[in-house]
Amino acid sequence: MTTASRTAPTVVLTHGAFTDGAGWSPVALRLQGAGVDVRVAAISNRGLADDAAYVRAFVERVDGPVVLVGHSYGATVVGVAGDAENVVGLVFVSGYVLEEGESARDLHARFPDAEAVPFFEHFPYPSPDGTSREEVFVAAEEFPLLAALGVPSDEAAVLAVTQRPVDAGVLEEPATVAAWRRIPSWGIVAAQDRLINPDAVRYGYQRAGVRGLVTVDGPHLLMHTHPAEVAAAILAVLDDFS
Repeated sequence: MTTASRTAPTVVLTHGAFTDGAGWSPVALRLQGAGVDVRVAAISNRGLADDAAYVRAFVERVDGPVVLVGHSYGATVVGVAGDAENVVGLVFVSGYVLEEGESARDLHARFPDAEAVPFFEHFPYPSPDGTSREEVFVAAEEFPLLAALGVPSDEAAVLAVTQRPVDAGVLEEPATVAAWRRIPSWGIVAAQDRLINPDAVRYGYQRAGVRGLVTVDGPHLLMHTHPAEVAAAILAVLDDFS
């Protein structure tokens, strides 16, 4: 696939743990209103290598350059999937950015636990090979406070019961690629994040040498509480390719 250097990039948004592609709707609405071509990749939250392979294939179907954006666990995914040939920029939002061979657990262990950790609920589920695996939710009654503070209470209650859980094994799975080593990157930190320690997020961004760092005074689900700020940060990245 060829990428014309002066062609406006398509933005591919990737969700993370405890939400799905629809979580990007408030940001996608604003990007589309600004004339940006937007796509949203839906991942399984079941395995880093599998999710990264899917996002890589999704991106490679786009005709032209792509700025790949990932939120939460999706930031970890795009840090691996960003080695797709047509990716020209990475934007990490409230998520771990891993070094090759490092797992989310490894990075998490460097910092104090976030407030939400005692409220993670683990449940078994059957896998296709007949073994039992484990998935992680945020306790629904605590979700509005821990993930979505500032979202109207009725909307936050819906977000709490429509969570897309993450497989517990994802935390142990090492990244096979650190795409940020060759792709310019930017980062957005949620200063009031209670699901992930913001210091761990900043550490990953700084290690990746992000070209721009935006801090938003909001919770983990910035796409819902501060969609204008998140969209503005992405549009500022696109300006670098205009």
